[in-house]
Amino acid sequence: MQKLKFLLIRSSSPSLSCGGIFDPEAAQTRLEELNAKAEDPDLWNDPSKAQALMKERTRLDDAISAFAKMEQELDDQIELIAMGEMEEDDEVVKEAELALAALAKTASRREVETLLSGEVDANDCYVEIHAGAGGTESQDWAEMLLRMYMRWAEKRGMKVEVQGTSAGDEAGIKSATILVKGENAYGWLKTESGVHRLVRISPYDSNARRHTSFSSAWVFPVIDDDIDIEIAESDCRVDTFRASGAGGQHVNTTDSAVRITHQPTGIVVQCQSQRSQHKNRAECWKMLRARLYEKELQEREEKAQAEASQKGAIGWGNQIRSYVLQPYQMVKDLRTGVESSNPSAVLDGDLDSFMEAALAQRVHGGGAVEVSDLD
Repeated sequence: MQKLKFLLIRSSSPSLSCGGIFDPEAAQTRLEELNAKAEDPDLWNDPSKAQALMKERTRLDDAISAFAKMEQELDDQIELIAMGEMEEDDEVVKEAELALAALAKTASRREVETLLSGEVDANDCYVEIHAGAGGTESQDWAEMLLRMYMRWAEKRGMKVEVQGTSAGDEAGIKSATILVKGENAYGWLKTESGVHRLVRISPYDSNARRHTSFSSAWVFPVIDDDIDIEIAESDCRVDTFRASGAGGQHVNTTDSAVRITHQPTGIVVQCQSQRSQHKNRAECWKMLRARLYEKELQEREEKAQAEASQKGAIGWGNQIRSYVLQPYQMVKDLRTGVESSNPSAVLDGDLDSFMEAALAQRVHGGGAVEVSDLD
C-alpha cells in the first residue's frame, strides 16, 4: 500500500517535480498564474507565446486532475477494504484489491511519463519506415511495422497522417513516412528508432521455409518555430515528381510531390500527401528541419554516452528488437531485455512495456531493465 501511495506522489508533470516527486501545491500555484496570464487581452499579440502558454496550462490542468482522481480512488478503495474486512465480505475486499492493482499500474505509467522531460519530448513527430534488403519479405515486414505504430498511436488517442508511401514491388511497402500528433508523441516513440528483425515462415515461399527480414524505423520530432535550425538553400537539391496513387480519377496528373536532398548530410525527405506542390514543399522543409535537429540530438546523446562509458548506446543502424513468429512466439528488446510471448498483441500496437523500459534505460543508463507488474 505504501508503494502505491509513493507512486501516486511521484506521478504527473515533470515540469513541477523535484527529483521526480510531483508537488500538487506548486502545480496549483503555477496553474493559477497561467490562468491569470490567459485573461490578458494582449496575450494573442504573440501567437506562438500564447500557444505555448495554453499548451502548458492544458497539460498542467490534466496532471492535477489525474493526480486528484488517483488519490481519491486510492482513498475510496482503502475504505472499501476496511469495510469489507469489518463485515467479513471477501468479495468486496477482492474487488477493491483488483481496483488497487489497476490503480498501481496507472500510477506506474504516470511515473514513467515524468521521464519525458526532454526539450522536444512533448512534440508531435515523424516516423519513417524503410524496408531492408530482401525484396518482398522485407517490404511486407515494413508494412507490418507501419501498421504497428499506427495502431499504437490510435490506441493512445493520437492522430496519424500519412505523409507519403512507396509501394513494394509485389506486396508491402519500400518506405513510408507518417506524422503522429499527440501529447508526448516524440517522447514515447523516440525509443523506437533502429532496426527491427522478423523471423517467420514466409507466406511468399512455396516451400514454407523460415525467413529472417529486416526493416528500420526512424523517429524525429516536429520542431517548434522557436527552435532555430539554419538550412542554407544552396546546400539542398529540390526535386518534384508525380505523386503515385492507386489509379482512377484521383491520380495526380501534375508534379506535386516534392523531394529535398540535404547534400552535406545526405538526408533525403519527401512528401506527396497534398495535391498542392506548395504545401508538399512546405511540409518537406519542416521534415528536413526535424531530421537535422534529430541528428543533433543523436550526436549529443552519443557523446554523452561515450563520456560516461555506457554500454548499449542507441545508435543509427543498431538492431533493437527481434520479433520471432516461428518456431516459437517471442518478441525481445535487445537493449533492455524486455520480452513478450504474445507477438500478435505487440504487432497490434502493444508497445508500452518496451517503450517504458527503454525510457528508463535512457535516463538511468546501464544494461537490461526489469519491468514487472506492481504488487
